[in-house]
Amino acid sequence: MSEILTRSGLRVGSPAVYGGAAACLVLLVLPFYLDRFWLQAGLFAMAAALGAIGINLLTGATGQLSMGHAFFLAVGAYGYCAFAGDGADGLAGLGLPGWLAAVLAVALSGLAGGVFSPIAGRLRGAYLGIATLALIFIGQHVLFNAHDLTGGFNGRAVPPLSLFGLTFDDTELLVAQVPFGAVEKLWYLGLALLLGGVLFARGVLRGRPGRAMNAIRDHRIAAGVMGIPVARYRAAVFVLSSMYAGLAGVLLALVFQRTVPEYFGMALSLEYLAMIVIGGLGSVAGAVAGGVFVSLLPQLLNRYSDALPLVSAPGTGGIAPGEAARYLYGAAVVAVVLFLPGGLARLAARRPGKPGSGKSPKTPMHTPNTPTTTEPSGEAR
Repeated sequence: MSEILTRSGLRVGSPAVYGGAAACLVLLVLPFYLDRFWLQAGLFAMAAALGAIGINLLTGATGQLSMGHAFFLAVGAYGYCAFAGDGADGLAGLGLPGWLAAVLAVALSGLAGGVFSPIAGRLRGAYLGIATLALIFIGQHVLFNAHDLTGGFNGRAVPPLSLFGLTFDDTELLVAQVPFGAVEKLWYLGLALLLGGVLFARGVLRGRPGRAMNAIRDHRIAAGVMGIPVARYRAAVFVLSSMYAGLAGVLLALVFQRTVPEYFGMALSLEYLAMIVIGGLGSVAGAVAGGVFVSLLPQLLNRYSDALPLVSAPGTGGIAPGEAARYLYGAAVVAVVLFLPGGLARLAARRPGKPGSGKSPKTPMHTPNTPTTTEPSGEAR
């Protein structure tokens, strides 16, 4: 375990590790005290955080703009339904075990990203954004018209996941005299997936691949000169981001218990971009924070719409909670860009030498007779 933490950039015994352990303990006991609404909202936040980590690896760490993230969430969600469905509802299904269907759905999302990766490896900036935007239109057309596979406009029911003899459905399971239903069981699955996704992403960013990704983001020509295969790294990160999105799509499908094509539209892709901008580009913790903020905001507004001014239930006049949420996190994006470029992750980061940190920056010490090495100009380039 200590080796995993070290590779993820965490030092055993550090305050960050103790704080994370305390947070995990709190999260582990929440299903015993919270009602269904809060647990379901937390599961949506976990799924959003997983998807945000994936697009942050692509956009925040590698500098590749993607507008098609929702497409890969749809591939994961509908892929799980197709692999796990038994065809009893008249829709196509292979009837595979739930755990195998989930693994294959994530792999299918990676395969879809691999098919698109040659384009992702050669395009950058707005050109890649426009190219990935086409995936949304293609995906929406398939989801609405492939009735035998997707169920069309009405979507299709999601088969429950079974793992180690435990079925994640509404069949009650007594744990310490507390009845556990689907959301309580899925809560622990979501925590495990999120923890694994966070540790893996931190390990990638702290290792050689992460340094190469940052070099490509900051100066792709210099990265190529240093021997970094730019196109290959871009394509590989696109595949990895797609698999994160597929995993988030599987978790979303299990929580929703029904997949609907309308959900996986352009607005969802824009929300994921808002998550990483608000949370902090290139930061795993920032992606999690942004995912939690953007996913929880509309649900909280909907729950407390009666007590909030100008916000009311849909169809009753005033501003609908979902619309108000978009206004608020749109304003949050503008505020972050103008006043907090590092996002929410910058608020928690302690930087030595900054005002208010209480520490002075470390300056290198040179002895008078020690020559300093300089980079040769011209010939080595």
